This record gives sequence, structure tokens and C-alpha cells, in this order.
Amino acid sequence: MFISHQQKDKDAAKKIADYLISAGIDVYFDDYDTDLKYNHQVNNAKAVTDSIRKGINNSSHMLVVVSPNTLYSTWVPFEIGYGYDKTALYALCLKGIPKGGLPEYVKTATIIRDIYDTNNLIENISGVKKEILFEVKMMSDYGDQKNPLSDVMDSLISESY
Repeated sequence: MFISHQQKDKDAAKKIADYLISAGIDVYFDDYDTDLKYNHQVNNAKAVTDSIRKGINNSSHMLVVVSPNTLYSTWVPFEIGYGYDKTALYALCLKGIPKGGLPEYVKTATIIRDIYDTNNLIENISGVKKEILFEVKMMSDYGDQKNPLSDVMDSLISESY
């Protein structure tokens, strides 16, 4: 799963990436790509773009981490555009995204609004029942106060967007 995010949301995106990894999902996250980090440091835009494209090409799913910062991202729209026909597209909302607060270019994605939805996504992608993942401590229930995502995502949102 390719994790797309705005740089200001890197800490939250890393928590999400690590949560997915701990649940057994194969994740591409920019911080874990040494080639991309190096090419970004030396300002090699073509090599950065090539690394991103390679990450998307090797992914069956894309998870776009959405916050108010996403509106100001230059890379997120590129990543979505490039991966749109190559991956199953999901938009994961960080805490406090208001009703109607999604950027237009992510509204065609399946929306992951809260930890409950995230756990369902993991179950669907991995093919392993949530209850088993909870039992073996690879994932935490949405109501668990020790859930590693509780400080970056809402637990459960019941009203529709």
C-alpha cells in the first residue's frame, strides 16, 4: 500500500504506516525509501519522481492521508493522478476533518473516516478477520484507548459526510 501525504502530516502518516505494517500490510512510505530520501536531499527532482512512481507501480492500493494541509500539497495530487488507474484509491481522514472538508480531487476515493474504517480496510486487504488481528495484538480495536492511531484519527464517526 502506497502512503501519500503532505509533509506537514509526516508524523501522523508514519503512525498510520506503522499501524498497517504491524497488521501485516506491505507498505511503501517515503521515510522508509532511502533512495527517495537521498534524491530529495540532493534536489534531484527526476529521481524523486521516479522513486514515487516506482513505489506506486509496486502497490495495489494507495492511501491518501487527508488533513487541512493536503490542500497545499504539490505531491499528493501528482501521486493520486499517477496512481489513479494503477491502484485502489482510499482517502484516510485525520482527526477533525469537517463534513465536506475533503479536497475535490480525493472525493472519488473510498473514504476511511476513522479507526473503525481503518481496521475494516486492513481486514479486507489482509483477508484476516479483525478479531484474530486483535487477539494476536497486530491491531487494536477502535475503542481501545491504547490504539496507536487514537491521537491522529477519530475512533468512530457515525454521521454521514
